[in-house]
Amino acid sequence: MKVLVTGGTGVIGQAAVTEILAAGHTVRLLSRNAADDARQWPTGVESWPASISEPDTLRGCAEGCALVLHLAGIIEETGSLTFETVNVGGTRAVMHEAERCKVGRFIFVSSLGAEAGESPYHRSKRRAEEIVRNFAGGWIILRPGNVYGPGDEVISTILTMVRTSPVVPIIGTGQDLFQPIWVDDLSAAIVQCLNRTDLHGRVLELAGEEKTSLSDLLDRMGEITGRSPARIPIPSFLATAGATIASLIGARLPINESQLVMLSEGNVIRTPGANALTGVFHIAPTPLDSGLRKLADMQPEQTPDMGVGSLKRKRFWVDIGGSALTPEELFARFRLRFADLTPLLDLRAEPGTPAILSNGNTLTMALPVRGNVQVRVEQLTDTSATLVTLAGHPLAGAIRFLAERRGDLLRFEVQVYDRPANLADWFAMRTVGEGVQASAWESLVQAMVKEAGGIAVGPIQHEETYLDEQQAERIEQWVRDIVMGRKRAENARPRPAPTRAGAPAESEATF
Repeated sequence: MKVLVTGGTGVIGQAAVTEILAAGHTVRLLSRNAADDARQWPTGVESWPASISEPDTLRGCAEGCALVLHLAGIIEETGSLTFETVNVGGTRAVMHEAERCKVGRFIFVSSLGAEAGESPYHRSKRRAEEIVRNFAGGWIILRPGNVYGPGDEVISTILTMVRTSPVVPIIGTGQDLFQPIWVDDLSAAIVQCLNRTDLHGRVLELAGEEKTSLSDLLDRMGEITGRSPARIPIPSFLATAGATIASLIGARLPINESQLVMLSEGNVIRTPGANALTGVFHIAPTPLDSGLRKLADMQPEQTPDMGVGSLKRKRFWVDIGGSALTPEELFARFRLRFADLTPLLDLRAEPGTPAILSNGNTLTMALPVRGNVQVRVEQLTDTSATLVTLAGHPLAGAIRFLAERRGDLLRFEVQVYDRPANLADWFAMRTVGEGVQASAWESLVQAMVKEAGGIAVGPIQHEETYLDEQQAERIEQWVRDIVMGRKRAENARPRPAPTRAGAPAESEATF
């Protein structure tokens, strides 16, 4: 079966496309940058560049598809992308194109609370549902609770604030309840919908089994990260102004005005036994603590093109004489002893996190003043490793470590390509951050001389330069290609089947 997926690059979309492919189907991916977005899956995905808010770009998108999975939507209005043009008008346009192409089935992912919620977002979802109910074929409406996964708009943002900020705002009372769902659980339900015509004409609510609140999430995240930032109450009426001010410097509050209204309405399943995740799809919900622990190491990359200002290249290196080690042997020691060789970075900042360089590992480190930040090992060879910063890091960039033979000498080098992540981080890096960064890499290079068992031939070298536009574009593309290569390799691996409700769960040791 070929499935047209709109919004296949968001939190839900990426997980859903991966599950659909694992189930043996193929996907036509509709997004603004579909050709690039589709590269993260090695096979089974064709691209359709379009925007659901521009109906003319949709013509033909559903030709040859058996089903449309409509995920695209916005939770916050920006510029011309409004709830009316995207959530309402976009749904209407996609549905009409599906009907024109004679697609017989339509699955729409709405939101828990859409039936009665009065936030602008929920009102737009309710209107979109009314449109879908008139589809000339079989339709299914799914109403998930707050979906959390890598880079989601709320829970991932709160996690970043716990890690990196000395204070966290508690908006309103902090006790309003909502019922989140782990993104892979929702994706498993979506895949079941592909083959279940018995669900046509039904509206299904899905959520995890646990209700939570902002205050409860902060407690749970404190356990995971080992950090307990001060909690500052902010009255709800000040939150909108605060969000506006924060956005001007590139920062964020954990929720916006529309989400405030959603929280105050109580975004939970109210009818006992109405959770379709367990009652209809028989999927055992991921416990909230387990989902949050997964989320802690799955934040998206923050590549150099996502930062502000000019891209800077920094190099730190030393030539070592008298070492009996080969570049491969020295680099193997570096990989295994990375945490010990970089004490200024404190790679044991969070309990149970990796401390060695292994392909795909997410490393968490404590930076002075900044808090806990993360990088991911995106590419690894016998003599080099490339790491990329993740969401929440003060820098958007990549770090490359390499060992190589230079005649009779052994060179160990650190290359850094980065920009500040936002204007606030630009100021912080200019005042103290760059000095701390330089000290950390110079200390590492010095430690590698001792690790090699040789002597430094001359002082440690340190070079910095701003790259011109063409050089910056080459580096940005290089980093994007590395990240995409890791994702393709990861998506090529078989995925485990979801746990059925009532079946024994896998032991913690298998993860």
